[in-house]
Amino acid sequence: MTTIFITGGAGFIGSAFIHQILEETSDIEIINFDALTYAGNLENLEGLDKSRHKFVKGDICDKPTVLKALPDDCAAIFNFAAESHVDRSISSASEFVATNVLGTQVLLDAAREKNVEKFIQISTDEVMGSLSEDDSAFFTEDSPIEPNSPYAASKAAAEHFVRAARETFGLDTIITRCGNNYGQRQFPEKLIPLMIANAMNGEPLPVYGDGKNVRDWIFVEDHARAIWLAYERGKSGEIYNIGARNERQNIEVVKAILDALGKPHSLIKFVTDRLGHDRRYAIDATKTENELGWKPLTNWEEGLQKTIGWYQENQDWVNRIRNGAYREYYQTMYGASLRK
Repeated sequence: MTTIFITGGAGFIGSAFIHQILEETSDIEIINFDALTYAGNLENLEGLDKSRHKFVKGDICDKPTVLKALPDDCAAIFNFAAESHVDRSISSASEFVATNVLGTQVLLDAAREKNVEKFIQISTDEVMGSLSEDDSAFFTEDSPIEPNSPYAASKAAAEHFVRAARETFGLDTIITRCGNNYGQRQFPEKLIPLMIANAMNGEPLPVYGDGKNVRDWIFVEDHARAIWLAYERGKSGEIYNIGARNERQNIEVVKAILDALGKPHSLIKFVTDRLGHDRRYAIDATKTENELGWKPLTNWEEGLQKTIGWYQENQDWVNRIRNGAYREYYQTMYGASLRK
């Protein structure tokens, strides 16, 4: 058995990655290290092969706990753990600096102490800032680092520490950057699950600004597969951009969800725009396609139907998530605008 250490594995993308790896391999065992903050959910791990999956609750900023959980014979660390919601970073950036920067450095130090073979840092296209609305402009691996939000700045800083660990200490590292993910088990403060949940309940759908901000959407299982290929085939020290060439305006996404659910567009409610809201992201994934032999397998229409279907079939999951702290956060972010 080959052992890999996954941080943030109870979250949306991390849990999708774990499900995929355990389903598609027979010789991988996983240690899943997660702090179970608001976006981590043990329900995301239901149905996993318990003989090959071990869950450990812990914070990546807590080095002694990381070292205790990290085995000496570990083939790789996959760092999915992150504070990831831009709005929360605007409200308070300190948690993002702690988890995304300090936590990453703790993991890099632990990787060297335990002689981990490879370190995979899961990053974001947001570190590269915002593109013009010219549809001939795309992010590449050589695009300048120009983060525009505290979240993006923290992920950019993490990338620099990963690079430094390789250049200074020779740690075998790879960085992957991806666009906006969608799919099953996504925390409902993100655009697509938020809109699905609100539409199913006949509630207003809050859309920032004019709704014409463009994002490059990828089905989460396609992203997970690309990360695994980066581990298996990627070159040390390289960055791989992962994108499905699927640019959509936010308002297009929202209308597609309403149409799929048979709900009226009148549920759309435009709200005050987010501070520093990047206008457009679009990824050139040529390097990933050519060097890793990867391409997305799920088109937008199929992926959106799968996603909506999952939320329809798992409304109890959605309702449990939407209670408590999430409801308070939702009212803070959107309540005043929706009452106007």
